[in-house]
Amino acid sequence: MYKEILRSIENVEIYPIISLIIFVVFFVGMFIWVIRVPKTYVDHMKSLPMDEHESTPIQP
Repeated sequence: MYKEILRSIENVEIYPIISLIIFVVFFVGMFIWVIRVPKTYVDHMKSLPMDEHESTPIQP
């Protein structure tokens, strides 16, 4: 049943390619962000669960 529905959609072969591109771009973007984020920001975020008072976040 599903095969017949997918066969009736025009240009259905483009959807897996678009999904793969979105997946790769997202994870490459996250990798670049992780590499470039300042160490002070990571240390600040790491210490937040142990803080008893609220503090202002450090902008990356």
